[in-house]
Amino acid sequence: MRNKLNGKVVVITGASSGIGEAMAREYAAMGAKVVLGARGADKLESLSNEIIANGGSAAWCATDVTRPEDCEQLIKTAVETFGGIDVLICNAGISMRALFDDLDLSVLHRLMDVNFWGTVYCTKYALPYLQQSKGSLVGISSVAGLNGMPGRTGYSASKFAMTGFLETIRVENIKKGLHVMVACPGFTASNVRFSALTADGTPQGTTPREESKMMTPEQVAHIVARGIARRKRLCLMEWEGRATHFVKKFAPALVDKLFYWVMAQEPDSPFK
Repeated sequence: MRNKLNGKVVVITGASSGIGEAMAREYAAMGAKVVLGARGADKLESLSNEIIANGGSAAWCATDVTRPEDCEQLIKTAVETFGGIDVLICNAGISMRALFDDLDLSVLHRLMDVNFWGTVYCTKYALPYLQQSKGSLVGISSVAGLNGMPGRTGYSASKFAMTGFLETIRVENIKKGLHVMVACPGFTASNVRFSALTADGTPQGTTPREESKMMTPEQVAHIVARGIARRKRLCLMEWEGRATHFVKKFAPALVDKLFYWVMAQEPDSPFK
């Protein structure tokens, strides 16, 4: 796996914290040339300098993925600095927690802008270089992008949209050697959970789930790297996700009930 990323140019969005930051550190340690995008310029510069100081290769570009011009500049930074792109990881994302009954529609627009359109914009500008390198396009989706997640309508919708977009890109490029992988972590202990939007669009500030029982960003980064090396199509990371994906084929109503029951157990669940 280390040899697969050694010397490769890897562009990562949402790289200033959580899964993206863990990917930047691990892949740079594997010998990848990492190009970091996120809104927090100070954090990106600090992380990039740290990677370089430790003997790695890194560049960065302040990027709001809801702005196509920012996404284009991120790709230009990668190409101008390292000469091309081998892997694009669309990781930038936000979450939400509220019943659709109570939800301000602007929250749905925000989720789609970041999670779906951010993936579309970055893919659009990176695609010629990925086709040239026969590289990998990776979307950090979610189990909520394969199953409707109650209380997360905007999150599920945006991740379903991401999944459909990426699968179509895979089919369109079937003769061009492009690898496309949809990666679906389970619940992960990261800042995304604390910044998840509530019904009126304000951050929830706390997480209703116990962080110690979740995947770590480092675990997700490692599994994604392994998936890239194996050129997997779908990367399900926990047994619950694999089990529900299998059971849904035969008993979809049961899966609906299981998801409802699980989400209803959260503290302050809107379903109680």
